[in-house]
Amino acid sequence: MSDLNAGPEVPVVKSEAQGQVPSVWRPVFREIVKAFVERDYRLSAGVHGVAPVAADTAEQIEAYIQDYGEALVDLPEATWETSVSIWMGDGWDVLVDLWTQREGRSDMVLAAKVSEAASGFVFEVHLVYVP
Repeated sequence: MSDLNAGPEVPVVKSEAQGQVPSVWRPVFREIVKAFVERDYRLSAGVHGVAPVAADTAEQIEAYIQDYGEALVDLPEATWETSVSIWMGDGWDVLVDLWTQREGRSDMVLAAKVSEAASGFVFEVHLVYVP
């Protein structure tokens, strides 16, 4: 599954050089952010391949977004121009730029870890913050 009008496919690579977020992961990150837009910080409805978000992590994410003071919106295609991933030896660290209604691309990012599994990939949400 790839994004419509997304341009060239970005493959999954194990490189210690920072690169774009692979195309195959983008729908999962869209679903995570969609849940956050709907204020479901624990991902209680479930997102395929995403590990459950711990209650304390969900509370931190909610507090951080509220303190930021802007309403999140679903990820536009442009987020992939600036979001990044990097291989860390046991998985990829990923920073996805978040967008708000008033600002467009905000200063906030979603930090996550992506690991390989027999079934494909496992995504772990770590935090939302301003780097």
